[in-house]
Amino acid sequence: MEIGTRDAGAGRLVLSLTGDLDMAGVPTFDRVLDGVLDRPDVVEIVVDLGGVDFLDSTGVAALLRGAAEAVGRGATLRVADPQPLVARVLRITAVDVLLGWPGGRDDDGTAVEPGWRRLR
Repeated sequence: MEIGTRDAGAGRLVLSLTGDLDMAGVPTFDRVLDGVLDRPDVVEIVVDLGGVDFLDSTGVAALLRGAAEAVGRGATLRVADPQPLVARVLRITAVDVLLGWPGGRDDDGTAVEPGWRRLR
């Protein structure tokens, strides 16, 4: 797991992840996220998942922990640009909306509405 950090201005930081956000990659993500959350001026953290090829339950849990920790510190954490497989994991675990990514598409390309969805 490689993570790049970019300042997007006005207390907004982008974490660009590359690799797998799984049991092996979560400790690196947690360490980087803790460092970002320790910055007093942070109001929003965007986790760019464009370079993440695989996301497992430990990765989902790390994203949710990070979002909760951000809220506890007066900030927000949201995900952006997930690859199709990663987007599907976010969708079927019903955390896509919790992580600020409601604009997803279902497997057939139709727009996904927030809230409960039927799993296929």
